[in-house]
Amino acid sequence: MNVLIVGSGGREHALAWKIAQSPLVEKIYTAPGNGGTALLGENVAIGDDDVKGLVSFAKKHDVGLVVAGPELPLTRGLANAMHDAKIPCFGPTEYCAQLEGSKSFAKQVMLETGVPTAHFAVFEDFAQAKDFIEETGAPLVIKADGLAAGKGVAVCQSVQEALFELEQSMVHKRFGTAGEKIVVEEMLGGEEVSFLAFCDGERIAAMPSSQDHKAVGEGDTGPNTGGMGAFSPAHILPEDAYQDMAELVLLPIVRHMKNKGHPFVGVLYAGLMVSSDGPKVLEYNVRFGDPECQPLLMRLDTDLVEIMLACCKGRLDQVDIRWKPQTALCVVMSAEGYPGGYAKGMRITGIDEAEADSACKVFVAGAQRDEDGWLVSTGGRVLGVTALGDDLTDARGRAYSAVGKISFAHSYCRRDIGEKGLKWESEGENK
Repeated sequence: MNVLIVGSGGREHALAWKIAQSPLVEKIYTAPGNGGTALLGENVAIGDDDVKGLVSFAKKHDVGLVVAGPELPLTRGLANAMHDAKIPCFGPTEYCAQLEGSKSFAKQVMLETGVPTAHFAVFEDFAQAKDFIEETGAPLVIKADGLAAGKGVAVCQSVQEALFELEQSMVHKRFGTAGEKIVVEEMLGGEEVSFLAFCDGERIAAMPSSQDHKAVGEGDTGPNTGGMGAFSPAHILPEDAYQDMAELVLLPIVRHMKNKGHPFVGVLYAGLMVSSDGPKVLEYNVRFGDPECQPLLMRLDTDLVEIMLACCKGRLDQVDIRWKPQTALCVVMSAEGYPGGYAKGMRITGIDEAEADSACKVFVAGAQRDEDGWLVSTGGRVLGVTALGDDLTDARGRAYSAVGKISFAHSYCRRDIGEKGLKWESEGENK
């Protein structure tokens, strides 16, 4: 069959790379794609938010499966439109996509289903939110209700900082309409972990745990980004805890959506904070995380297209999903200055040398091919350098060795991806 992947980031390159391995696939189209997906199929000049254009293309090119990478097209009804066109789409409907598209919607669903989460309040009025913050005090978290490309969350240590973030969101419209409504939450302590599952509307198949690194700076300092690196499995959520965690934070949501008449199909992602008080859900996403997708797909040992079709057809229980026992780690190479202003157009070299290690794969995120065929940077997060290893130390060493072989001007990466896991392993050995 022909497959249409929607999106243009490192996640979409990883999806194309894994989908290309399936014997079920004839041709891969990626809309709009990047310099990595261009080598695995054909990039199509259609924006990921152009639902009508995507449906028209899928019809014209006999597409047998549409795979939604980012959240935006899902919140705009991509799955609904594809269903109307009788084209299988791996991704939830517009109603279900509100779990990511609206923080307040997700919090309400968590309340109704009993999923543990932080105490919160929702505001559409600036003065009321200001009064609440001044009365409540800090620390607390300010979240834009709508989609803000992973940058709409501010952890505030003081009331003054919280009021500044509130004003930026609600008065100065930093996030546009996404920040006109805000969620104010208690700040949770602990360690974050990502827990994803394939869903077919009724059943789920949990993926191995992973840990993202959202802050731009080492030691989790600086502003939040779309993600600066990830590894899987995550020490904070071992395999023997997957079933209990799925029953606590994933299955209640899938059952709730089915009972509402909106079965959830695709990937459900729970972002968790795990502390001595137990796990609590920080957020839900309705697609693969980026960069968690990269290490997860490096570990997947089953045909991804077979899994996706099973989800679309409601027969996930008929697929034997296997995972490689190794650890995988991804280091994001970004443009210096990201998530603020940054330069573009830097020529990238050394990827072939990095991939000389068969355990390494470099996923392109913000880069395209120029007229001479060179890969040049076009975005803030440029590459996701990913490696498999026998353990975290091995995977981390291979990934950073590969990073050292890649060069482009004004590049930046965190040098501490995976250190929390190494520390945990070291403490475990010393007990």
